This record gives sequence, C-alpha cells and structure tokens, in this order.
Amino acid sequence: MTFTDEATWYASLATMYGTAAALITSPAGDVLLVKPNYRALWSLPGGILEDGEPPHEGCAREVREELGLSVPVGPLLAVDWIAAKGLRPKPLVAFIFDGGVLADPSAIVLQESELDEFRFVPPPDVPGYLPPHMAVRVASALRARASSATAGAPCAVYVPAPAPPPGTLP
Repeated sequence: MTFTDEATWYASLATMYGTAAALITSPAGDVLLVKPNYRALWSLPGGILEDGEPPHEGCAREVREELGLSVPVGPLLAVDWIAAKGLRPKPLVAFIFDGGVLADPSAIVLQESELDEFRFVPPPDVPGYLPPHMAVRVASALRARASSATAGAPCAVYVPAPAPPPGTLP
C-alpha cells in the first residue's frame, strides 16, 4: 500500500462553497426577507462564506454588512446541500442560524450596493418570495426553531435535496 503525504491528500479532497443566513422574525413571527438587486427573488439576510470563515461568524458578518445590525447568532436551525449546477462548478452547503426576534426594524440600514429592500413576511407567504429550494430550507428552519422552543434545546434540521427525476442528471 502506498501512502501519500498529508498536503497531497488534502489537496485531493473534494471542496464546496458555503453560505450562512439568519432567520430573523418580528415579534408577530413574520420572517425578515431581503431583496437582492442582482436577482429576481428574495432571500434571508446572509451570503457566501469567506475562505476559512466559520459559518456562525459569516452569518454575523453578512447580517452586519447587509442590514447594519449586530444580532446575536443563535443555534443552527437548518443545513442544506445544493448540487453543482450551471456555472457553479462545486456544490453549496447552506447554513441557517437563529437570528432572533427584531422588535424595531427602524434600526435596519440596507447595504444599497446589494439590496433594494426588506420586508417582514408571514410564514405562509414566504414560499412566494423565494426560490423553491430556499423555501424548503426556510420552512425547515422555522420548524426547527419551533421544535427547539418546545424541546427546550437546540434542534437543527438537515434539508435533503429532492432526488432528480429518473433518467436525468442534477
């Protein structure tokens, strides 16, 4: 058996991109969504992790950059894996953390270079704003948050990607 040195072994491993977002709600339970100016649909506040950045720190950084808020990043609520597609050559791992409840939205200062607006959306209406895969992820995060409150302990959910139709590639 031939062994390789550690550096060569690590260089041979698969890599992926990471994203982190915050599930922030109003006191009434409506979900804070942001409208990026570079795509048609809405999103949770968050974004791509920087190289070597821990997901919870990336989440806090993105919320500060996008909304001007320093919110405590709470427990992990959902993790999703999204296959490589189109121009994106590697898969994404998406983390959603509990960003808590925002009682005063007047503190929000939008990052105008990336975002056009924000709004609080009732949970049943959220899927109409998001890409389908993201809507499933946010619904899972909302369920995990509710389960955590009931159980009294953090409860994260893995969001499995739907299987591609038979005879097709993702």
